[in-house]
Amino acid sequence: MENQHRKITGYRELDQVEIDLMNEIKAKGVELGELIKKLGDNQVRITAEHGTGDAEPYRWIAIGKNHLQQGLMALTRAVAKPDSF
Repeated sequence: MENQHRKITGYRELDQVEIDLMNEIKAKGVELGELIKKLGDNQVRITAEHGTGDAEPYRWIAIGKNHLQQGLMALTRAVAKPDSF
């Protein structure tokens, strides 16, 4: 459905500069997601090669992922300026 955002409370029209910024943030999110996956995959490889059961690196990867997701969401809200909580 075209223009769905018009039917959702709290959303507004974005101008082209804002749309470009949102798309740039989304692209960085994809890039960061790929990096997080790579970090996780390498931890699996390192753990398998060295026989360690250390969960600490996975914990930090999860924390980093969470903080990056929060940061990206904050940036999208900074651009979109929703009028709801």
